[in-house]
Amino acid sequence: MKVTILGSGTSTGVPMVGCNCRVCSSEDPRDKRTRASLLVQHGGRNILIDASPDLRFQSLREGIQQIDAVLFTHSHADHVNGIDDLRGFHFLHKEIIPCFGSRTTLETLLNGFRYIFHEHEGSGYAPLLKPVEIVDPFELFGVTITPVPLRHGRTQALGFRIGSLAYLTDCNGIPPESLALLEGLDVLVIDGLRWNPHPFHFNIEEAIAVTTPLRAVRTVLTHLSHDVLFADGATLPPGYEFACDGMTFDSRVAGGNDA
Repeated sequence: MKVTILGSGTSTGVPMVGCNCRVCSSEDPRDKRTRASLLVQHGGRNILIDASPDLRFQSLREGIQQIDAVLFTHSHADHVNGIDDLRGFHFLHKEIIPCFGSRTTLETLLNGFRYIFHEHEGSGYAPLLKPVEIVDPFELFGVTITPVPLRHGRTQALGFRIGSLAYLTDCNGIPPESLALLEGLDVLVIDGLRWNPHPFHFNIEEAIAVTTPLRAVRTVLTHLSHDVLFADGATLPPGYEFACDGMTFDSRVAGGNDA
């Protein structure tokens, strides 16, 4: 399966509004970061992880013509506020798009974007998206999606394992039972916000420390702030790198931890 990092930035994006730091003023295109999201393509299907506020731009940039399902990690604005841009895909293909998330995440989405999930009586607008609660691993388009519970400050988020790929954005803790789901990975994409500590995200040192025992073939740090210059990725340990918008890689559909 093909994986594309649609957005590699934190909630402000990079450049950040009003900032002229060395990263925000960098001419390296890899330092231009839209809000974090991921696309998984397999068997002619497109699975989106999170609908960032930059979804329309990301879709145009990557030439995405169809979204078949969406996995939501959590309900923070930088991961869901692009949900309205999914309407365009519905208008083209006339299919209701299933959107998967935890009960808490879906409740927030249903409260904030009710019009897109339910028809208002007499409005004439039909539902465009279908909410589906995630409880356990499930099959989607011939691949197994395994939710990976994560700590995100005082709240919870979900990561996802799909074959030999794991995507763990917005986290500062991985419970032992979740670590057990992350063996035998080809690619691990994980939150590595900045060099200094943060109360809700792994910093770079913490992300490396928690993932080193997993021995993934390739570990990519994402959700990067304007404190991180892409070129400084050369200082990371072997097997580690910074994400950038548009980065692509292949991963096996069957992973080492699959049942």
